[in-house]
Amino acid sequence: MKCRIVVTDDELITRMDLSEILKEEGYDVVGQASDGFDAVELCRKLRPDLVLMDVKMPILDGIKASKVIINEELALSVVLLTAYSGIEFLEQAKEVGVMGYIVKPVSSQNLIPTIEIAVAKGRLIKKIKEDTEKLKDQLEARKSIDRAKGILMDHNRITDKEAYNLIRKLSMEKHASMKNIANAIIMNHVE
Repeated sequence: MKCRIVVTDDELITRMDLSEILKEEGYDVVGQASDGFDAVELCRKLRPDLVLMDVKMPILDGIKASKVIINEELALSVVLLTAYSGIEFLEQAKEVGVMGYIVKPVSSQNLIPTIEIAVAKGRLIKKIKEDTEKLKDQLEARKSIDRAKGILMDHNRITDKEAYNLIRKLSMEKHASMKNIANAIIMNHVE
């Protein structure tokens, strides 16, 4: 699958050069922006895999734009490009959570490996977040089912297994998840 990239730099020539390198390497440059504000808006529309972001730009600088993109999860990864290698930029980059930092001039030798690692890390983080959400959902479902079983056991004088089977049966009959059935049972018995 081709990696989808937004290139952001206030210099047109730099954007064109970067886009050309990326296209030659088989990447899909889906958008270009001349400032951080436009980069954020492009990411909201296009949801790219990666954003190459210049640091020093008008309207909204690259660090602030990266923070918005990362916080809103508008792209898998952000890699900063800068002519400045000062420690203050590096610290800011780490704080906002970018996946890479390249000091200009950029060449395919330093750009491509950085992109590949940044996208791989971005995909890994996305998968971890998805897995965490699934586990959280499963845990919540389990808690609801256990609580509903307890209610059914008390009210109907049935065993744990019978309560579980009743919830499962209702789930199949109603074509609803066991969690939804359990939550309905809980709601019905809350005083």
